[in-house]
Amino acid sequence: MTPDVLFQQLWNDYIQRLCPSAEKVHQLLQENEALINDHIALRTFNVEPLGIATLAQPFLDAGYKPCGEYVFESKKLAAKHFEHPDPKQPKVFISELKVDECSSELQAIVAKLVEQVDSDKLKGHEFLYGGRLWDLSYADFQTLAKESEYASWLAAHGYGANHFTVSVNQLNAFDEVKGVNDHLRSAGFTINEFGGEVKGSPDVLLEQSSTMADKVAVQFTEGSEIIPGGFYEFAKRYPMSNGELYPGFVAASADKIFESTNG
Repeated sequence: MTPDVLFQQLWNDYIQRLCPSAEKVHQLLQENEALINDHIALRTFNVEPLGIATLAQPFLDAGYKPCGEYVFESKKLAAKHFEHPDPKQPKVFISELKVDECSSELQAIVAKLVEQVDSDKLKGHEFLYGGRLWDLSYADFQTLAKESEYASWLAAHGYGANHFTVSVNQLNAFDEVKGVNDHLRSAGFTINEFGGEVKGSPDVLLEQSSTMADKVAVQFTEGSEIIPGGFYEFAKRYPMSNGELYPGFVAASADKIFESTNG
């Protein structure tokens, strides 16, 4: 499995199921060459067999290597990012909810979901863009949402790219993340303003922004409901002292990017 094939499958799922507006973003930002995808993000629970290691395996098989590790105390999340030896390949950011630090009510609902998982389906790579591996009631979704938006999003959507990311460094029409935001706003998009519309700064070698998530229909046991899906991110990286662009992530900024899926 080559990275190109894997990311094409993730992209197809992302624009069909999670973030249909991504195609319009492409039309607004596309120049002469294909847009460079800086990174994608995936969410999971830290419960066997669904932890970061399981989601990372298909990427490791495709040549990726583990790099930075991150902790988000208030959201009870841990994360790792992975890079491919070919710098043109997107980075992969995988986070997991520390279920054991959550309420007994949340733990019970997650346990109910995990019980339904057929572990054989985790052996390939198709599960990464296959959606839910369990049935979920809207009542349980609402209970999860009161405690952890992250948990409710993951329970509702299952596996797939939470977001793709346009590399602003590549764009000729825009030098700054703010310019991309203004362009998208004028086209009707809502920008995530949690913690400011541009997260990060040249001082931390990374600036990021994102749209607020699309609203998409999701099937629950009681019927279909409209909830937040995926969003699109924009990242500008700055050179380190060795002249190479900073390849990592900034936890304080990523913490606010998570807010893009808040209803």
